[in-house]
Amino acid sequence: MGRRLQARRGEPALSFRLRLLLAAVGIVAVSLILSGGLTWAFVSRLEEQTARDQLAKNALLIKPQIVGLDCVSRVSNRCTETVGSEDEFAAVVNARVASLNLDGARLVLLDQVRNGARRPVGEPFVIYDSQSQLGVGEKIPLGAETVVAGQRVREGTVKISDRSYLVVAAQTTQNRFATWILLVRPTQDITAQTTQQLLPRLLLAGAVGLLVALLATVLLGRMFTRPLRELQAGAEAITAGDYGRRVDVSGRDEIGLVGRSFNRMAEAVERSRALQRDFLANVSHELKTPLTSLIGFSQALTDGSLSSESDKQRAAAILHEEAERVLRLSQELLDLARAESGQMSLQTTAVDLTSQLQQEIELLRQRADERQLKLELRAPEDLPPALADPERLHQILDNLLDNAVKYAPAKTAVSVTAGWSSGVVTVAVNNRVGPHRPDPTRMFDRFYRADPSRSSAAGGVGLGLAISRELARAQGGDLRSELADDGQLTLTLTLPSRAPAAVPRAVEPRPAPLVKQPIKPPSG
Repeated sequence: MGRRLQARRGEPALSFRLRLLLAAVGIVAVSLILSGGLTWAFVSRLEEQTARDQLAKNALLIKPQIVGLDCVSRVSNRCTETVGSEDEFAAVVNARVASLNLDGARLVLLDQVRNGARRPVGEPFVIYDSQSQLGVGEKIPLGAETVVAGQRVREGTVKISDRSYLVVAAQTTQNRFATWILLVRPTQDITAQTTQQLLPRLLLAGAVGLLVALLATVLLGRMFTRPLRELQAGAEAITAGDYGRRVDVSGRDEIGLVGRSFNRMAEAVERSRALQRDFLANVSHELKTPLTSLIGFSQALTDGSLSSESDKQRAAAILHEEAERVLRLSQELLDLARAESGQMSLQTTAVDLTSQLQQEIELLRQRADERQLKLELRAPEDLPPALADPERLHQILDNLLDNAVKYAPAKTAVSVTAGWSSGVVTVAVNNRVGPHRPDPTRMFDRFYRADPSRSSAAGGVGLGLAISRELARAQGGDLRSELADDGQLTLTLTLPSRAPAAVPRAVEPRPAPLVKQPIKPPSG
């Protein structure tokens, strides 16, 4: 009994469509998060670089204005009076800073220690901060040198009061107090601006993508669940006894393969049920006749209807014959069941196949002579022994020869040909068939008879060949049938063999010169 897979108690069962929907939502959500994060990082870096370039351009634009702020008066574009100190210069810059195009940036001016020729040397230090947060003399790193609009500037990211800033510095040598003009902008402002611009678009794209994914998942779920529901309905119909039910599931995908496999399974189940019904009907029919005879004659013996001694002896003989018939049927059914289930006990040994065939033919000699049948045996002298159970081999050969002697037309020949190939021995029983030609594809079916009108008492119940094939397969061989157009029926038995050591092996089975042709009964 197979164990059924059941959901654990207390655990809610999710439908396939819901699981597919949840999987799609999860995949889309993870994809959106990853793509959104990567997009945000890329756009943030792009915005930061754009902000650097803009700060650099603005620094270069205000550079000429800052340079001229140290001059108080000019004559003919020449400075005639300059600012007296850094404090005065810072005051002038502070008064003019609102008119400069800073674009929201912070202006910081740096100076350097000058030598005797008033050339700037040493590390730059702060002399002015438009937000008055940096003290005079505080030092700020200038960053790496780059070129913007054909002019050299310095760019970098610095920490000012524990905050990160983008810094762009343009150098000037024409101002008495400032040697570096810095535009400073917080990186947090750039990130916030990027997030403010990008987040609504990402959310909108994510919502649209999720909606499309949900719609696609619903459509795919219907495509997947429709054939699954068809398979479920078909399985329930077969469970309820509708063995002719088939499912309309086509296609070359996995579901189509499952649908075709289901239909093949349903066909096999239907055939199995039909065989089971036929089997039960045949068994009932085969048992009905002998049991009726047993009941009738036993009742006649019991109630005294048979008065003469000859009638009683005849009734006793019939009772014995019918009892043996029931016993033979039950034994054949038991052998068939054991062979099909693989539970038959076999004692495999090396069997002299030529001697075995001679004995089997001699056992049937009298019946063959009664029907004027000519029995022939052809076997090679170097035929290796067969690896088989002697008792079961006798049962197979007896069924084959009995079938040939029973159904071959009178005054015809029954030939038995033995041969061997590498590791295999073969026995072919050939005879002509009568007016009722058998179906080679059904000859090994249980209870099959070429002439259905023939009684089981005369023609057997139709289990011999079925049992013989199962016994042959249980011993590593096989049993096949072939009916030629001229009415010659050939039953071929194959069994594993133990090849002789010094004899070359042929690829195909080969008959040798006749050992006994024909076999004649002993005289006297």
